[in-house]
Amino acid sequence: MLIQILLIGVSVSMDAFAVSIGKGLTVKKLRGVDALKTALWFGGFQALFPLFGYFAASTFSKYVTAVDHWIIFGLLTLIGGNMMREAFEEDEENAKETPEFDWKHMLPLAVACSIDAFAVGVSFAFMTLNIWLSVVIIGITTGLFSAAGLYIGRAFGSRWQKPAQIAGGIVLILIGVKVLFEHLGFLG
Repeated sequence: MLIQILLIGVSVSMDAFAVSIGKGLTVKKLRGVDALKTALWFGGFQALFPLFGYFAASTFSKYVTAVDHWIIFGLLTLIGGNMMREAFEEDEENAKETPEFDWKHMLPLAVACSIDAFAVGVSFAFMTLNIWLSVVIIGITTGLFSAAGLYIGRAFGSRWQKPAQIAGGIVLILIGVKVLFEHLGFLG
């Protein structure tokens, strides 16, 4: 389960990674404090939103346990597909990126990149896992990917942005399929 949580953490961090690459493209001089701010904004929100989703879904889980595997499959497939679709629309978004790292610029980006993480948190409510460890792993993973994305964007440009987002989407879909197949008895 730890590897699965790490893979989910990597997958949901791809939006923040892509946005960080975009921000890196706009920065003339990258400071360590900018990378730290980026990691804290994106990592913090990516940890917070699955927690919100988990507790929201836990409240209603007793009503949907018979179809929980379909909910997990549906949410992860929807999120993964959306990530792959957005990968092909990123050029327009990156053209609007600005190099500022203040709360007025980072808060909307952090929230927008974390919506998918809320849905992942909903799916966590139907899985057997330690939610606190899961959100810590997701937060740290996203923080590291975001800081790295900033440096990659500054150094290499947008070459890796689309492949990273597409890979993240594929991983989420595959995890959703795995959960569905386990519940249907196709996998042990």
